[in-house]
Amino acid sequence: MTSLETAELAAKALCERKGVDVKVLQIRDISSIADYFVIATGSSTTHVKSLADNVEYRLDQENIGASHIEGHHSDSWILMDYVDVIVHVFSEEAREYYSLERLWEDGQQVDISAIEQLPLEKLFPNQKA
Repeated sequence: MTSLETAELAAKALCERKGVDVKVLQIRDISSIADYFVIATGSSTTHVKSLADNVEYRLDQENIGASHIEGHHSDSWILMDYVDVIVHVFSEEAREYYSLERLWEDGQQVDISAIEQLPLEKLFPNQKA
């Protein structure tokens, strides 16, 4: 699976659980830390954790394990490192405060409008609903 496909699956998992303002930023041309950032907002601490759990579950189904996860005990930001893809799940306040889109504005935003609407099995046939 390519890093773009991993980022798209993470974005779809976030959309599946009603993540707010889900974005995928391609940063490979401006940084060596990853190819993509996937960013989303949860509406409550429970929602933030649910979003992160669903990303972990969906990527695990594709045999993609996180190399590191931070913030699971936090109530504002969970970071999931999949080496070439880094997933950030924020509370509304934390997303506004850290403003990753502004910090990484030289990155290219990936259009995910098509995958937001697709059923999961269309994107990834190995996934179970």
